[in-house]
Amino acid sequence: MNKAVFIDKDGTLIKDVPYNVNTNLIQFEDNAIEALRSLQAQGFQLIIVSNQPGIALSYFSEEDVQQVFQFIKHTLLENGVQLNGYYYCPHHIDGNREPYAKACYCRKPLPGMLLKAAMEMDTDLERSWMIGDILNDVEAGNRAGCKTILLNNGNETEWVLNESRTPTQLCSNWKEAAATIIEYVKATTSVEHV
Repeated sequence: MNKAVFIDKDGTLIKDVPYNVNTNLIQFEDNAIEALRSLQAQGFQLIIVSNQPGIALSYFSEEDVQQVFQFIKHTLLENGVQLNGYYYCPHHIDGNREPYAKACYCRKPLPGMLLKAAMEMDTDLERSWMIGDILNDVEAGNRAGCKTILLNNGNETEWVLNESRTPTQLCSNWKEAAATIIEYVKATTSVEHV
């Protein structure tokens, strides 16, 4: 089975511009591309998992979301990073566009996107990680059975902590996050070989 790093998009992989589908405004977070390159070299699949409630709220279409994904995918590829998957939740209970205006199992903090990706991509969740900028990302990863990293970049405002919302590791940037995962892999691999 494969191991993966699940990555939140807005505020984690790219700078958070609320409800943005204009590719001209997309900027990657500092060191994100280099970190992904390092994680890919360690054999991790790279999978984006993103809430996109703007679809349910009629701010943009699924086609707009696909266009953003294609831009991210091509930009990463030009920089030596191959994305293995992209999963998004178009739902929101307060939406006004059918059939997206509903509660669902895929919207983080629920783990539906990660579980679907794991099933479709033969991923071992216990060997996988979730990286996000808010505790809803952490909770989704924990509920799916992954190890989790909260990028503490100032985007979390609620700080409601409990067992399911406590990250495996708190990191201040992508460089630290990648190093944490790589060190964990080295430590567990050396223990397995003893």
